[in-house]
Amino acid sequence: MNLQIKRKDKESVQSLIRRFSQAVQRSGVLLRARKNRFRNREKSREMQKRAALLREEKRKEYERLKKLGKVK
Repeated sequence: MNLQIKRKDKESVQSLIRRFSQAVQRSGVLLRARKNRFRNREKSREMQKRAALLREEKRKEYERLKKLGKVK
């Protein structure tokens, strides 16, 4: 997206900056940039499987410790 703000006759620099800032806010450019900044990448199928297996192992270990009375 290309955002252009042209200076009006006898307009101060502060006023121009203010109009530009408002235009940027209204356009949603900053919102999209912030969303993309910390975007989570999708994991590969293999990584998803590894994560699932690790969760399952941890759950089983927790259940085992719970039965032994070592975890509340």
